[in-house]
Amino acid sequence: PAGGVSLRLCSTRETLEGINKPVVDRIIRVDHAGEYGANRIYAGQMAVLGRSSAGPIIQQMWNQEKDHLKKFSELMVAYRVRPTVLLPFWNVAGFVLGAGSALLGKKGAMACTVAVEESISDHYNSQIRTLVEEDPEKYRELLQIIKQFRDDEREHHDIGLEHDAEAAPAYSVLKTAIQLGCKAAIFLSERI
Repeated sequence: PAGGVSLRLCSTRETLEGINKPVVDRIIRVDHAGEYGANRIYAGQMAVLGRSSAGPIIQQMWNQEKDHLKKFSELMVAYRVRPTVLLPFWNVAGFVLGAGSALLGKKGAMACTVAVEESISDHYNSQIRTLVEEDPEKYRELLQIIKQFRDDEREHHDIGLEHDAEAAPAYSVLKTAIQLGCKAAIFLSERI
């Protein structure tokens, strides 16, 4: 299991009836889409920088994202959540963002990582607040998973900063543009 977190599968109707299905559906759908997009970003970065000195650190972060995607794919089945219809778009957009930022060099790729991971960890914090307000005990396992993944995203954010993200060309403009894209992707993926 990703991050050492396990999940009891909700395979019975009785278990599913005890949750706020619209809230859980939205959370799982958008998190699956986000982890899918993150995988595509790292794939794009590896396509450009995989054989450079940045390759191993990008690969390490990508491996964690693969675990996150696997877990949210399992949760989609367990909670009977449909994926966003935008996955084909996120497939292309994520790869283009990853490859495009990597074409700016290691610093550009790390700036992208900082921008995306900051947006995602903030988004995970918002979900944590929502689930705690709903019922922290009822959503204990889902909360544990989201908290672990948020911590992983914060670690990726910090790795990006340690690897000179802020020295990327037009860092603040790049970061702002990527974060606006993330907010739009989150909004759309929750709903569509």
